Amino acid sequence: MPHSRSRLASFIQGVRVLDLSRHLPGPLATLLLADMGAEVTKIEPPSGDEMRQIGPQGAEGTSHAFQAVNAGKTTRRLDLKSESGREAFLALAATADVLVESFRPGTMERLGLGAETLRAENPGLIYCALSGYGRSGPWMDRAGHDLTYLAQTGILDAMGHPGVPYPPPADINGGLFATIAILGALNARARDGKGCVLDLALADAPMPTLVFSLAELGVSGDLIGGAQGLLGGGAAYNNVYRTADDGKVALAAIEPKFWASFCRAAFRPDWLARQSEPLPQHALGAEIAAMFAALTSAEAVARFEPADCCFAPVAAFNHALHGFHATARGLVATGADGRLQALFPVVVDGQRPPPRPPLREL
Repeated sequence: MPHSRSRLASFIQGVRVLDLSRHLPGPLATLLLADMGAEVTKIEPPSGDEMRQIGPQGAEGTSHAFQAVNAGKTTRRLDLKSESGREAFLALAATADVLVESFRPGTMERLGLGAETLRAENPGLIYCALSGYGRSGPWMDRAGHDLTYLAQTGILDAMGHPGVPYPPPADINGGLFATIAILGALNARARDGKGCVLDLALADAPMPTLVFSLAELGVSGDLIGGAQGLLGGGAAYNNVYRTADDGKVALAAIEPKFWASFCRAAFRPDWLARQSEPLPQHALGAEIAAMFAALTSAEAVARFEPADCCFAPVAAFNHALHGFHATARGLVATGADGRLQALFPVVVDGQRPPPRPPLREL
C-alpha cells in the first residue's frame, strides 16, 4: 500500500492557527502544529518580532533562530494598537481554530482582543495563553525567563544541574505541553463544538517531568534527586566518565542484567553486588572512574560496546548529526534556504516528514 511522503502533514490539515507568541515556547508549539498540517499565520508588530534580531543573523538580516522556529509558517505584520490593525486581526480570529499568545496576562485584554472578546465571535476558538507564571496566582505579573522559572519553583534544585541547563527545560516543555493541550482541545471540540481557554505557565511546565522525584518525595518525605539521585549522577552505574585520552563515555547499566554484563566486561565480578549500595555511590563511582581513566576511548568502546550493557561514547554534536543513526532516521535535513532543520521526530507509516518550507512573508 503506497504512503504519502507527508502523511504527518495530514494529521490536522485545515486547522487555522494564529501565532502571536515570541521567542521559543509558543513558536515551538506552532512549529509542531505546522508540521502536522496546520496553517499557521504568525502575527508580528510593524517593526517585526524582536526575535529576528536576537542571535547570529543570515544574509537577509534575520536571525537563524527566528527562521528555524518559524519555518513552514506565514507571517503578517499588524499594528494591534491601531483600529485598522485590530479590525484585520479580528477578521482573522473569526475564522481561526487556534490562537497562541505569550504576552503578560492582561495585555490582550487591554488591546480589546482578550479571550472573552474573541470567543464571543468565535465560540469554537481554542485560545492558548503561555506566560511565565500563568494567568492567576501571586506571580502572574512577574517577569522571568527559563532559569528564573526553574529557580523559583524549586525545579532547578530538584534537577541538580550545576549552572544553566540547556536546552531550556521550561521553554521546551512549555512548547510541548501547549502542543499536547491544543491537540486535545481540538479533539474535544470535534465532539462538542466548543473551544476553550488554555492557561499554561512556563514555570509549571517542567513539573510533570519530575514524576520520579515527586513519587520519592511523597513516600519518604525526602528528595534524593538531582545530582544525588539515580538518574542525575548519584548512581555509579548511570554516569559519565572520562577516558585516558580526555574523551568521555556514558554508562547507563540501570537494569541488573546490564550491570552484570558491564561487570563481566570490566573483569570486576566484585562490583556485581554493589549496585544496590545507597545513593550517592561515590566510592563505587571512583573505582569505575579509575578504570575508565586507564583506557582510551577506543579501548573502552572495544571492550564495552559488544557487552550490550548500555554503554556509549559521548559523541560530538556536529559529528553525531552526520552519524549513521541520525542519517538513517532522517532527524536533520537541509531546508530550501540552506538551513539545517530538526524535523518532527516521528516516523509515520514508515515515512519521515520532508524538510519544512521557509517562512513566507506577506
